Amino acid sequence: DMVAVLGETTGCLALPNLRDKMKHHPEGYRILQERPRIRLSTLDMARLRGLPDGSLGREYVRFLEDNKVSPDTRMPPKFVDDEELAYVIQRYREVHDLMHTLLGMPTNMLGEVVVKWFEAIQTGLPMCVLGAAFGPVHLSARKLQVLATELVPWAIRSGRNANCILNVYYEQRWEQSVESLREEIGIFPPPAVRV
Repeated sequence: DMVAVLGETTGCLALPNLRDKMKHHPEGYRILQERPRIRLSTLDMARLRGLPDGSLGREYVRFLEDNKVSPDTRMPPKFVDDEELAYVIQRYREVHDLMHTLLGMPTNMLGEVVVKWFEAIQTGLPMCVLGAAFGPVHLSARKLQVLATELVPWAIRSGRNANCILNVYYEQRWEQSVESLREEIGIFPPPAVRV
């Protein structure tokens, strides 16, 4: 909860910038207008489970089940007064697990730090920058080496190269392969290292 509060209270510059990126992109604009939610109540889990291996929907459900996480754990914004900006931070929270799926990163500390590096570059949210910078303090020397030499450079390159992750209507892309969506967004294939 405190991480979510930090994200809201420090995002006063980044959130309007993200909203503007969405407003100036056809798919992002539609998302802002329609305000879809990624919740268990809006997902047809049985249908997503039945999609082919490698599809976004199938791999997202696999990620949720393997890591025992739920999209319903994302708390609603409480400290963002502007309704549109509140939706932007909510959308960011709800696509976080999709970032894990697209980046091929687990929910362990190393995986979370890599996702935070990517999200920091993509969103400019101070909470992401702090997570990326201070998350590694509990990692072993071996993991720090892999992080510094392979994973962080890849996450930074991918974050810089990728189109805004909030401009993807993921709910309409479940059948698309993770590989082709990565390519479309501009995310480079993950490094072949054990995370």
